[in-house]
Amino acid sequence: MKPLDKEEQGLMESVERGEWIPVKDQEREAKKLESAAKATFVKDSRMNIRIAKRDLDALKIKAMEEGIPYQTLVSSIIHKYLSGKLVERET
Repeated sequence: MKPLDKEEQGLMESVERGEWIPVKDQEREAKKLESAAKATFVKDSRMNIRIAKRDLDALKIKAMEEGIPYQTLVSSIIHKYLSGKLVERET
């Protein structure tokens, strides 16, 4: 068995200290979480926008670096912004 990394070690120590509480109905909770996860990735609306060619080219390059389609990157950026996880950096 390979050694635990720092995060895994921290989780193991937390479990051993008894900080975790078992879920009462694991099967029902798992189904609820699975349903929420699936709903998160449902893309049921379209949006068309005009964008400068240089920005689109830069976006496509970033997406290739991340290994994802550029539309997925745009969707992720919008989601992060709306959920408050994407904030402007101070320069």
